[in-house]
Amino acid sequence: MIRAAAIFLGLWAGAAWAESDPAQAAMDAALRLEDASIRLSDADSARDRIAALTETVQAYEAGLIALRDGLRRAAVRQTALEAELDAKSDEIAQLLGVLQSMGQAPAPVMLLHPTGPTGTARSGMILADVTPALQAEAELLRSQLDEITLLRQLQDGAADTLQRGLDGAQTARSKLSEAISDRTDLPRKFADDPIQTTLLIASADTLDALADNLLSMEGDLGVPAPDATDLKGTLPLPVQGRVLRGFNEEDLAGVVRPGLLMSAPARALVTVPVASTIRFKGPLLDYGNVVIVEPAAGVLFVYAGLAEVFGDVGEVLPEGSPIGLMGGDDPLVDEILTEVSQGNGFRATESLYLEVREGTTPVDPATWFAIE
Repeated sequence: MIRAAAIFLGLWAGAAWAESDPAQAAMDAALRLEDASIRLSDADSARDRIAALTETVQAYEAGLIALRDGLRRAAVRQTALEAELDAKSDEIAQLLGVLQSMGQAPAPVMLLHPTGPTGTARSGMILADVTPALQAEAELLRSQLDEITLLRQLQDGAADTLQRGLDGAQTARSKLSEAISDRTDLPRKFADDPIQTTLLIASADTLDALADNLLSMEGDLGVPAPDATDLKGTLPLPVQGRVLRGFNEEDLAGVVRPGLLMSAPARALVTVPVASTIRFKGPLLDYGNVVIVEPAAGVLFVYAGLAEVFGDVGEVLPEGSPIGLMGGDDPLVDEILTEVSQGNGFRATESLYLEVREGTTPVDPATWFAIE
């Protein structure tokens, strides 16, 4: 990965004279992926392997999103430059013709004028005024052509960097899933009773009913409960994505849900933003896989739409712990390159539903999460 990133960055060596935001964005993204590969190499020996792997997955996700955006901007910039040059093709041809004729004309001929010394002096003055402008136009043309060449090289060299980033992210996810499966050191706030959970699911015909029943369940083992009350309004969202619909907003089918609907990339990692107790996990009604955690007494965060869920009911998760992965498949490199060449950036094909409940009442997630 490091070698690939070095080659990728090497395309831009010596181009510091050109202010190119797309190039800088792509370069920064390649550095992020290089850093993620180093994190992955170091994660197995980390004291807290799960935390290290979680950070690694998130680093890969951020790097891939940034690289995609940088490539998109590079493609847009290249298209704009090529359109600008095409629009000035006649002007450029005339400019090149003038420069070529000036360069080929013998010096004595350029110093003579048919009208004599006065005409020669006047033409010399005109030429002295015009030449800098012609040179400036030529320099601008050359810089634009050089930038187009560099932008093409950037996109040509991105395929390997993208592939290594996607492969690294998948390896990190697999190692994270394995590490979570082997984890045995988390404190338990509640005892897991599979029979009681099965009955709970069978009797719950709505999410409201399930949440209400969870808060009334017994089995507290006496472990101190997390309390995130002081962090209300500051928590980061659980996945890298975008908010599609807010609290109580009606969807296209006319359905109103008291939570947020977020879009996220395929296989994106979902985490708890603060220490929380797992109260429920599993499939529920039409919500898909659901994880419900309790970050404070009587407060529930509901995450729905996950493809994979992590952890066991009753465990107290540390801040930032992974609770699952979104569904879908990572896009192929060719698909990404085709999309960015068309000016498309962030790709979010999966949906995560986030609901916050205080007691038996759903509240606006903005009460707890820093949605802005």
